[in-house]
Amino acid sequence: MNKKPDLAALFGATDADTFLGLEACKNYDKIHASSAFIGAPCATPYGSVGAYARNGPGSLRKAIGSLTANIERHNFDLDGPTFPGGTKRAVDCGDLPWSETDFASNRATIREAISTIVSRGVVPILVGGDDSIPIPMLAAMGETGKKYTILQVDAHIDWREEHMGESMGLSSTMRRASEMGHIEKIIQVGARGIGSGHTSDFEDALAWGVKFFTGSDLHRKGLQPVLEQIEAADNVILCIDIDAMDPSIAPNTIGRAPGGLNYYQVLELIFETAKRARIAAVDFVEILPEMDIDGIGALNISRLIAATMGIIARQKANIL
Repeated sequence: MNKKPDLAALFGATDADTFLGLEACKNYDKIHASSAFIGAPCATPYGSVGAYARNGPGSLRKAIGSLTANIERHNFDLDGPTFPGGTKRAVDCGDLPWSETDFASNRATIREAISTIVSRGVVPILVGGDDSIPIPMLAAMGETGKKYTILQVDAHIDWREEHMGESMGLSSTMRRASEMGHIEKIIQVGARGIGSGHTSDFEDALAWGVKFFTGSDLHRKGLQPVLEQIEAADNVILCIDIDAMDPSIAPNTIGRAPGGLNYYQVLELIFETAKRARIAAVDFVEILPEMDIDGIGALNISRLIAATMGIIARQKANIL
């Protein structure tokens, strides 16, 4: 056999332009769903690399395309169908328009989309794109008038005041979040190795009140200490940089570092967070298909997003 067998053909999948073959939604004002996949190829890239993760959202749609005919089948990650009876399905809102030069416009586009979707009672799942795209998403959440807890899962702490002359880039995401009045708690999980942050950045985060749980902490002590930081009244924003996961699980990222979380650790963190508090918004970022190895990263991350959609659907239906 000279070529790989076609798993999509084996499962009876049909061509689909959307994530998991979900209904497409272009009119946010009329959105009716539990959650929404929103591709954001670019927000505020650094000049040295540009919009390097622009192909991330599309790579995930392609990776899960073989399962479009299986959406109602049993999902063992969720102990039932992805969207069981009595729940609303997710939708795919496509990719947002973006500019390689007008970064303020990119941020405004993301903020407006998130604001509209949240106003309709739908949980946005913003898919990048590099780790600058959460900044406008987090800003948009302030328009609800609610307070939020950020649970960041990332190999890096992202507390730079600026990097390469840019204050809205991927190395400053949590620093910018800390300046938003509606962010009252930040829990950061999975930091390890060498990043762009200085010791002073880490000290600033501690002084602000961040609770840190390093990659080493998770492997030695498990997830329970993290989960104990989440309270029932919390509205949680999940910020998931896939470089938090071990490169053997998610090689499709620019910031690979050994010692990361495995698939079920991240899934359990999402599931247990939803059991304790309300998930208000999610992002998955730093998805770089050009770095992937035989599609394994896209496979794992797309399955994780599908499971997250199922968890949110269950939470909204009060059947977690």
